Amino acid sequence: MTWIKTIPYREADPKLKKIYDRVKSPDGQIDNILLAHSLRPHTLTGHMALYKNVLHHFHNTLPKWYLETIGVLVSLLNKCDYCVQHHFHGLKRLLQNDARADEIYAVLQSGHYSKIFEGKYYAGLRYAKELTLLPHAIDENNMDLLRNAGLTDGQILEINQVTAYFNYANRTVLGLGVSTGNEVLGLSPGDDDNEKNWVHA
Repeated sequence: MTWIKTIPYREADPKLKKIYDRVKSPDGQIDNILLAHSLRPHTLTGHMALYKNVLHHFHNTLPKWYLETIGVLVSLLNKCDYCVQHHFHGLKRLLQNDARADEIYAVLQSGHYSKIFEGKYYAGLRYAKELTLLPHAIDENNMDLLRNAGLTDGQILEINQVTAYFNYANRTVLGLGVSTGNEVLGLSPGDDDNEKNWVHA
């Protein structure tokens, strides 16, 4: 599950258990990426606040399926199988179209994004790739390219933050040896209107 000790729900102190109660699924599952924070519960709180606000917030204007697509792309680039599996399943749940999801996945793997993505969606994927692999190469010209493709500055920020979050999550997983085990894949906080609802369902 992880290379470091984790604290299961039954052994959690009241403070940690309270956080677990906020993130566990209706069946009681706590994703291993979240369990990995258990020795420092304040980092779990920070992780969830970032995740919820970056990916599952009602003020985002880009479609959630697209933000999930960026997450899958970043995770593929970082070779983080755990996050690829979870967020590809999440993408499939959002699209409700397995053939379309498989087509997106194949394009992300190949790097030929223009096969199915155009305009701002294509530009956003290119930016996410460069920000992941060559962050030092990003400059103000990138912003002009994104704007010219039709993205607002707020949407550029959304892509930036989702990309940054997944790079953080990927490094948490890869650096601590987090694996899926018997997890149900693709669970996420679904209530975008409630910033404090972290329940994974």
